[in-house]
Amino acid sequence: MALTKQDQITNVLRKLQSSTPDIEGAAVISMEGLIIASSLPASVEEDRISAMSAALYGIGTRAAEELQRGVIDQVYIRGMNGYMITNQAGSEGLLVVIANAKAKLGIIFLDIKRASEELSRLI
Repeated sequence: MALTKQDQITNVLRKLQSSTPDIEGAAVISMEGLIIASSLPASVEEDRISAMSAALYGIGTRAAEELQRGVIDQVYIRGMNGYMITNQAGSEGLLVVIANAKAKLGIIFLDIKRASEELSRLI
């Protein structure tokens, strides 16, 4: 039986999480901030995170344009307890990843790039 698009997207998120133990959760959201698929911890409010992530990505895009930095690749936030990374996944979606403070960002950025490319074909 063929997997639905939703199942395929969820599988990409789960594969991303299992590839790097420092990744605590991931979600795919629309540019408008709506959840498409999620593999976030139960303690995270998906709707709130998706809306804030889309807003931050939009602000990052406008700031990059204003500062003549070109098209943005990703927006990330570093806090005391870890990171939130938002990366474009196709023209209609964003991949949001949360990682712990011990995360090796080089590896995570590579995994995010691969997952974003795969998701861009699905969204």
